[in-house]
Amino acid sequence: MTHAQTPDRIAGITALMQARLGARGATLRAALHQARHQLPRRIRAQAARLAEAEPFAAHPRLRLTLDADALDKAAREVEAHLNAIDLADRRKGWWLGMLGGLVFNMLAFAALLIAVLVWRGYL
Repeated sequence: MTHAQTPDRIAGITALMQARLGARGATLRAALHQARHQLPRRIRAQAARLAEAEPFAAHPRLRLTLDADALDKAAREVEAHLNAIDLADRRKGWWLGMLGGLVFNMLAFAALLIAVLVWRGYL
């Protein structure tokens, strides 16, 4: 990645975070703040490195002070992780978690109801 490609790459990662994680925010720092608990620690650190470089990347002369190789490595890691997220699997997992909690609550209620009925002598 060259210095000129850095702002576009950071903007692409921001758009990818918005699409895959639902993080709102115009900048990478804002999107990272929204999605901080959905990312692993290592990926979050790499994204934070990119977020720190974002203001410098927007300025033509300050962009030259950035370490393009380290930012390229960080961008590749974050992009690889975000591209590996399967939205359908996350949606299915959310529904299964919701249904599992509902079934557990219904079983706990039934057990409590049976216990009260036995205690009161109706069963």
